[in-house]
Amino acid sequence: MIELKNIHLKLDGPAGPVKILRGINLSIAEGETVSVVGPSGSGKTTMLMVIAGLERATSGTVTVNNVDLGALDEDKLAVFRRETMGIVFQNFHLVPTMSALENVAIPFELLGLTDAFDRAKSELEAVGLGHRIEHYPGQLSGGEQQRVALARAFATNPRILLADEPTGNLDKGTGDAVIELLFSLTRKHNTTLLLISHDSMIGERCEHEIRIIDGQIYEEAKR
Repeated sequence: MIELKNIHLKLDGPAGPVKILRGINLSIAEGETVSVVGPSGSGKTTMLMVIAGLERATSGTVTVNNVDLGALDEDKLAVFRRETMGIVFQNFHLVPTMSALENVAIPFELLGLTDAFDRAKSELEAVGLGHRIEHYPGQLSGGEQQRVALARAFATNPRILLADEPTGNLDKGTGDAVIELLFSLTRKHNTTLLLISHDSMIGERCEHEIRIIDGQIYEEAKR
């Protein structure tokens, strides 16, 4: 499902080139739940961005769902991402001028579906927000915004969900509820999950744990 072979990524910084990823090799099976842990700046988010095709590796091969991402141009990458992946960020990334319903309808509209808003309403009802569909992100709590983001990410039944610190901006109680919903939706859709989290207890809920230090996989454990 996801295969990284000898991935290196080097970026230019003010003091010269900076090596972000240093020879990452990783294999994730279809339907597997995987957590990625490590200190700040270790390369966790960058690795996720490489898997999403939002960052190009300097060298190495990224294969997702049997597709070599390095062989795709930006337009084809965008289509592949839309058809294959859902992405959830720490900061929600909702469009502030759109209602919850409009935000969740985006992926359906991109697919050209005429019933986009009916589908979006059903997705919001599935995450317990059927009563908040006309509210804008600024009118929603952090937990509610992340529920909207999850509804949008799972809307098109993605093969893969990439989640970057989805509870990072939430208090513990709200974060726990969001994580329960995340794992519930993952099971429901049989989605492959790659979850970045600073919370080791969340990480331990996954079948496969990866620890990254200084751009390298330091340790792997499977349960």
